[in-house]
Amino acid sequence: MTPRINAGMTLAAVGMMLVMASVYRLPEWEQAVITQFGRPVGSAVTAAGLHLKVPFVQRVRRIDKRILNWDGYPNQIPTKDKKYIEVDTTARWRIVDPLLFIQTVQTEDGARRRLDGILDAITRDTISNHNLVEAVRNTNAILDQIKTRAEKLKKGEISPGDDEEITGEIEPVHVGREALSAIIIKRAAVELKQFGIELIDVQLRRIAYESSVEAKVYDRMTSERQRIAQRIRSVGQGERAKIQGKTNRDLLKIQSEAYRKAQSIKGAADAEAIAIYARAVSGDPQFYEFIRTLEAYKKAIPADTRMILSTDNKFLDLLRQK
Repeated sequence: MTPRINAGMTLAAVGMMLVMASVYRLPEWEQAVITQFGRPVGSAVTAAGLHLKVPFVQRVRRIDKRILNWDGYPNQIPTKDKKYIEVDTTARWRIVDPLLFIQTVQTEDGARRRLDGILDAITRDTISNHNLVEAVRNTNAILDQIKTRAEKLKKGEISPGDDEEITGEIEPVHVGREALSAIIIKRAAVELKQFGIELIDVQLRRIAYESSVEAKVYDRMTSERQRIAQRIRSVGQGERAKIQGKTNRDLLKIQSEAYRKAQSIKGAADAEAIAIYARAVSGDPQFYEFIRTLEAYKKAIPADTRMILSTDNKFLDLLRQK
């Protein structure tokens, strides 16, 4: 090769290197800050596509533009009503000011450390200033259902239940779980703004009793359910006694009515029999006496019976007649 060709190829290679060192591509999910000797230069680059920088002097710090997750560590927190619970929190956040982000926390790991401190502290403070029920339920829908049932019960539309027992055990909600999350977001967003971070959402992912308290809570729940079950059984036994008593009264009434009718029929039959006997006696008294005497002989003297009687016995007067 001639020296001119070698020089041309060298210049082309150098030019290619300069172009490659001067151009960088930024995808949709990233944003960048240009640094020169480790210090940020200019404003952040957020538009996707090809961009220019000074070769070999400036470097590109790429920062994620997407929504990022944060998972807290379950902490034991005392509530306002002195209930010790473990709260597991999760959050979503994103970097909205890349330049401020690099100047303060520098990396995502640094940002997560800041989130750990800020969100854990604010969550603990918020939970400890409210009762346990506020972190568990959002609304008083269950109390509304019980109130509706009580009104129907008063009108006689439904049968009695255990609502009067349950109502006193349910504490009304004044704030609610979602409102607690909103309080945490509002307070934490102010502190995270100075790091170029936008807090999107915070959720109380899991709430559980501390292990030493959990067994006692379960025992109390079991005893409470047993008490309600015993009350239901007592009500059932009372209803059973009422039904059995009514059945016995109805049975006695039927039996007495049947006995009355039977005695009435029997009395009528006896009266008719007496009337028949009376008509028979009045029609031919001697014949009636004869028939009755023969029947008496038949019943009084069994077959193959030998009797020794005096001839003047009144029982044999009919046999002595000619």
